Amino acid sequence: MVPFDSSQPDWTLPDLAGLIDHALLAPTLTAADYDRGCDLAAAYQVASVCVSPHKIADVARRLRGTGVKVGTVIGFPHGLHASAIKAAEARTALADGAVELDMVVNVSRIKTGDWDYVSRDIAAVTAAAREAGAKTKVIFETGHLTDPEKIKLCELCGVAGADWVKTSTGFGPGGATDHDLNLMRQHAPPGVQVKASGGIKTLDRLLEVRALGVTRAGMSGTAAVLGEACDRLGLPRRWSEPATDGAY
Repeated sequence: MVPFDSSQPDWTLPDLAGLIDHALLAPTLTAADYDRGCDLAAAYQVASVCVSPHKIADVARRLRGTGVKVGTVIGFPHGLHASAIKAAEARTALADGAVELDMVVNVSRIKTGDWDYVSRDIAAVTAAAREAGAKTKVIFETGHLTDPEKIKLCELCGVAGADWVKTSTGFGPGGATDHDLNLMRQHAPPGVQVKASGGIKTLDRLLEVRALGVTRAGMSGTAAVLGEACDRLGLPRRWSEPATDGAY
């Protein structure tokens, strides 16, 4: 853990909100759940809302004019879609209004050592995003991988032009550990940022990953975490309704 003095914050509420990709990815979410999640995101001005592909257009309409970006997932949650399908899914998502794509790598091909395939798979999505002026985050699902595999992926993501490397889907084993975040920050090229996801459920944990160099954090407990931040700063909470389960 990285020590910090929480009695003397070096952050503001907008600082923390700007780290958060609010996750709305649970398969049981209703239309009302998505609407509430968007309203929560807008109230706190988080970086983005990450939604399942079928809801992109609806969420884009809901968030229009709020300044909150719309993100989605590609090849989710296992990453085993054919590369052509991932690319098509990316193009559809972009056309529907997504501006950030969180794609899952093909762990089976990684375990096989088929790095050429893995490289092409990542490039298929990053190229589609780049053509549209969108951003790409590459999800490793670190709980399945060895350290050498994670390091190799960081290198490939740099070559492919990914904007972030990301720890987990939130649906696999493990989550965002200090070890993995340090490893990814050390081995990803300077122009590639690091996103933490999985297990970030408290304000202190968000501050810890921030101190490790994380610039985005995927979470569903946004209301609780930012509510705690408001309390610590002596500010009124912007959202009082219980948060919906977004899965992370």
